[in-house]
Amino acid sequence: MGKTVAIVGAGISGLAAIRCCLEEGLEPTCFERSNDIGGLWNFSDRVEEGRASIYPSVFTNSSKEMMCFPDLPHPDDHPNFMHNTMLHEYLRTFAQKNDLLRYIRFETLVCSIKKCPSFLVTGQWEVVVEKNGKQEPTIFDAVMICSGHHVYPNLPKNAFPGLDQFKGHCLHSREYKGPEAFKGKRVLVIGLGNSASDIAIELSRLAAQVIVSTRTGSWILSRVGENGYPWDMVYITRFASFLRRGLPSFVSDWLHVKQMNTRIKHENYGLMPLNGTLGKEPLFNDELPSCILCGTLSIKPSVKKFTETSVMFEDGTVFEDVDFVIFATGYDTSYPFVDESIIKGRNNEVTLFKGVFPPLLEKPTFALIGFVQSLGSATITADMQARWVAKVFANSCSLPTTKEMMDDIDENMKKNLKWFGQSQSLQTDYITYMDELSSFIGAKPNIPWLFLTDPQLALEVYFGPCTPYQFRLMGPGKWDGARNAILTQWDRVLKPTRTRVVSAIHKPRHLYNLLKMLLFPLLLLTVLLTFC
Repeated sequence: MGKTVAIVGAGISGLAAIRCCLEEGLEPTCFERSNDIGGLWNFSDRVEEGRASIYPSVFTNSSKEMMCFPDLPHPDDHPNFMHNTMLHEYLRTFAQKNDLLRYIRFETLVCSIKKCPSFLVTGQWEVVVEKNGKQEPTIFDAVMICSGHHVYPNLPKNAFPGLDQFKGHCLHSREYKGPEAFKGKRVLVIGLGNSASDIAIELSRLAAQVIVSTRTGSWILSRVGENGYPWDMVYITRFASFLRRGLPSFVSDWLHVKQMNTRIKHENYGLMPLNGTLGKEPLFNDELPSCILCGTLSIKPSVKKFTETSVMFEDGTVFEDVDFVIFATGYDTSYPFVDESIIKGRNNEVTLFKGVFPPLLEKPTFALIGFVQSLGSATITADMQARWVAKVFANSCSLPTTKEMMDDIDENMKKNLKWFGQSQSLQTDYITYMDELSSFIGAKPNIPWLFLTDPQLALEVYFGPCTPYQFRLMGPGKWDGARNAILTQWDRVLKPTRTRVVSAIHKPRHLYNLLKMLLFPLLLLTVLLTFC
């Protein structure tokens, strides 16, 4: 009999965790408080306590080839960026294909997770759950928390003087379910993330006036990338990652700003980030610049103060007769069923090795899946984390010493502060992070070996998009269909867009792109040699 593992949440991370536990011979039991799988992508027309919430018009920001499980490509006729209902159906297909539903206990609330008295010896946990008003304790050998971090809203009301006197309506973006109630109203949206921009644009079609207030600004990327390809299929490549890490910082910073400003000059739209060289995740929106140009919404700086009916901004301008204020101010990191000191192990900060394991625990039997954020898709990140964790739980993979883990955390905190600035979330570079985790379990793609043995595949792996299939290409958990999935990924990208065929199919040319990307360093070297 394998070790028993309690899994909290049946969203993307939870489904990945169940499957990976089964691969390692573990016995998973997943607790899901709702009546269905999907987590964030399980849309409900009402806001439910303790559950993530989305609005009906949500589409994915990662394209289908980057957002699949590494052994289950999306159907080739699915659009590249999917409506939330389509992604939910894909998750259901994944669960059914891998026979995961029988390991999930639906409509079951996790009340508490505590160390057993024998924890120092066994590493076991007492998990108390509630169903139909009845609580039940169970002992598990290990625990995976997969409930996400989009549940408990961050409402910084104390940061806005006069808000207590404001007579209009205030709500958090998680409460937003559609624009109808805002017809003819004057609306202020505070924040400039993906939800803020989506909501503001949707409201601008019905509301009398919409203003977005931002403290720091943000880079705006379109889902439509270079030459009309999905943005992440051309932006997230191993070669581009190598250049970003290998070039001098002043060169890579210049290239980053230039790339972000390709579509629009952000300063002309009031969107320019305070520190544009940081690698913070950009905002993905195809309509925001157009709405600003058309005057259906406008961008303002931070709120200075509220009055009973109006808002004054830091630049001294005033927005009068405000009916609604929507706080798109993100979420707090909170897992109320777990002792906070387990996750926030030092200085009340989240302290996790690789964003997964609490390094100060005496036994490595507790892990968070899906907490780390990067430009890559949450699907493959969660899958890789779950594969690593399951191997640790099964004793087929070991963690470094506590000191080594703490030193690694300190080093990464310094790097992240430099790359991403201050952030409440654990941000990381997608490819670097994925290669680290895959190396722990022996599944990191061996690029030099691929160039020697399979040059066609190597070119696609190194210069093409870093799709999830790469991490089931070799080593433990290898998928026999990975090579073909990589070589046919552009066919699946282009199939849903070529509904009117007017010419031969055009795919990215990796050697041409290589020469183009090398042109700048060569020109720079020529200038240096000429004038030095």
